[in-house]
Amino acid sequence: MFCGRYRIEGKEKRMAMLEVKDLHVHYGVIEAIKGISFEVEKGEVIALIGANGAGKTTTLHTITGLIKPTSGSIIFEGKDITKTPGYKIVPMGMAHVPEGRRVFAQLSVYDNLMMGAYTRKDKNEIKETLHMVYERFPRLEERKTQMAGTLSGGEQQMLAMGRALMSQPNIILMDEPSMGLSPIFVNEIFDIIRQVSESGTTVLLVEQNAKKALSIADRAYVLETGTISLSGDAEELMHDEAVKKAYLGE
Repeated sequence: MFCGRYRIEGKEKRMAMLEVKDLHVHYGVIEAIKGISFEVEKGEVIALIGANGAGKTTTLHTITGLIKPTSGSIIFEGKDITKTPGYKIVPMGMAHVPEGRRVFAQLSVYDNLMMGAYTRKDKNEIKETLHMVYERFPRLEERKTQMAGTLSGGEQQMLAMGRALMSQPNIILMDEPSMGLSPIFVNEIFDIIRQVSESGTTVLLVEQNAKKALSIADRAYVLETGTISLSGDAEELMHDEAVKKAYLGE
């Protein structure tokens, strides 16, 4: 078990876009999340790293309204969304790229992207966002009439990310975007995540590839069996001996 907590000195504190406070989540009698607290400030890339079963995906599902917490609170842009259902959270400016991509296999690439814009009304703005997505993911435009289920794993991940961006989110939550991808696609996906952040979208990233996650994150939290054992500046955590031994294979 790690102990201690890094403090980030000399950095101006920005407005917290997302605050998770003393969150507890149970699956029956099993407590999966044990009172975690963290925040994501506007414009940051925050990484949640940890082993399988640590509670990373459960945390994202709870934030996005797919799981109801036992106790604690989730504040998004000053509003308490702890009891808000998922379908009401998306129009508030939060998008979720789930683990395993979860594209609509029998729909075309174009139709998958348009599903991401289902909460929006202005057709001209939707068209502009689609153009932006195609600029960021040229392969999606090349394959816009192709059934999503016939795409490669990396292309499906791009589609899932593009679909999330179609909602024009203020924050995008990504769950294991590198899972099952070749090293070339992993590098490409992380380059895109960096570009998404640089364009002004806040990112909360759950990722088992700790080295890649820490390489693009501003700050990170280490989850161990439902608790946050360590947090701090991503670059500092990259060089922490315990993190290197447990998660970086060094």
